[in-house]
Amino acid sequence: MSTPAEFYNSLPPISKAYGTMCLVATTAFHLGLFPPMYTALIYELVFKHFQVWRLVTNFFFLGKFSINFGIRLLMIARYGVQLEKGVFERRTADFLWMMIFGALTLLVLSAIPLLWTPFLGVSLVFMLLYVWSREFPNAQINLYGLVQLKAFYFPWAMLALDVIFGSQILPDLLGIVAGHLYYFLTVLHPLSTGKNILKTPRWVYPSLCFHFEIPFPSLANKPLITKIKCKIQLMSHLVLAIKSIINLYTVYSL
Repeated sequence: MSTPAEFYNSLPPISKAYGTMCLVATTAFHLGLFPPMYTALIYELVFKHFQVWRLVTNFFFLGKFSINFGIRLLMIARYGVQLEKGVFERRTADFLWMMIFGALTLLVLSAIPLLWTPFLGVSLVFMLLYVWSREFPNAQINLYGLVQLKAFYFPWAMLALDVIFGSQILPDLLGIVAGHLYYFLTVLHPLSTGKNILKTPRWVYPSLCFHFEIPFPSLANKPLITKIKCKIQLMSHLVLAIKSIINLYTVYSL
């Protein structure tokens, strides 16, 4: 039986990174390090005060420590991991692009006033759950030891439970919409037309080429110097991003 540290180290990189950031964000909130509204998605502050970090940070808050928080975190640890180790095995960049596309879709949907929600973390987790249910439709799910059902119906069962327990269903619905859009564009549409209109952009690969083994044709057989240049380019982008955040913070503070 593996220890918690061994289990954590065995997790695939993207699911592990996202789950860790969600846990850190909630822990920081309970320690009083920051109020959640500093990270919430408020478009007025994004565009009028240029607080662009809200477009990203809102995805890391899954709510206060509670049963619901634990369930969402377990969804990442189970269904996100199964996707990344199964369908997306040795396709880390494709898995990352799926999450980026899902986040962008949720941001667009949330820009509609009737669909706005300040935190989209639950929606992103629900998108992972929906994509998993479509990739493994015949897997058997034991729902809290009460009911057994096929994975295809699992997102809808979780949605029904949220209705029963009085939780908000809008984040769940947004996640289902984003997940179905991704699945349609990457699986259903290519099957019917033979064309994949949602290929992983090439800029996603260099950001991962030094941390994970990515099947990237243009880098697979390149000499070490090319890979070093790739890493230097990535570091330069990170430095520029940090400088931008510092400048934004300075302007906002003034």
